[in-house]
Amino acid sequence: MLKVDSYSAKGVKLTPITLPKEWEEKNNPALLSQAIRVYEDRSHFGLHRAQTRSDVNRTTKKIYKQKGTGGARHGARSAPIFVGGGVAHGPTGLARVLTLPTKMKRKATGIAMTMAVKEGKVIAADLAFKKTNETQKFISKACPQKDGKSSKVTFVVTKENLGTAKFIRNIKNVEVINFMDLNAYIIFYGGNIVLDKDIFAEVKTVKAEKPVKVVKKETVKVKKTVKKTVKKGAK
Repeated sequence: MLKVDSYSAKGVKLTPITLPKEWEEKNNPALLSQAIRVYEDRSHFGLHRAQTRSDVNRTTKKIYKQKGTGGARHGARSAPIFVGGGVAHGPTGLARVLTLPTKMKRKATGIAMTMAVKEGKVIAADLAFKKTNETQKFISKACPQKDGKSSKVTFVVTKENLGTAKFIRNIKNVEVINFMDLNAYIIFYGGNIVLDKDIFAEVKTVKAEKPVKVVKKETVKVKKTVKKTVKKGAK
């Protein structure tokens, strides 16, 4: 079971909190690198596209006759050799289609979370901040630092507590994300991860219950009567 240190909003250390089982996975570097690759690729829209000679709004008429001018042979002014013409080898635009199945996404998130917990980068806290100054004091007390310098910090909050983002987002090297947007890429590159304590209550409610199969008594009666009529007809 993975356990992380918990803190109050003032940076006072409290009893550790046990993380959900969904966030505990065996190390699988191949799956983690695949997930990070997909998230990185999908962050680039790939919509850059240059105008070719067929797209440029210029006349396609031959600028002068082929022979007898003493100059080089040219066609339309829209050729890439002329200023204002089309681009010869520019980007053409690329649709990003890399995807990852849901089960692989969840497993990759668990792998990244397990690695971060073992490295001591994950804590839980009561994010009841009312001032930016309070957030800065909390980071200096609760988040580990390297060589006296604060590293990157990512606050993961629930949808209900997104209002605290205004007291967090103005600090340098600090990001705030919704818990529902948490993924392997954010955990891997997020530095110190600060989890909102309300997340653990939300995780319990998210767990889907097995659907109960309800059979109406009327349908059972209908099936019995159908079977009786079939038997009588067979006789």
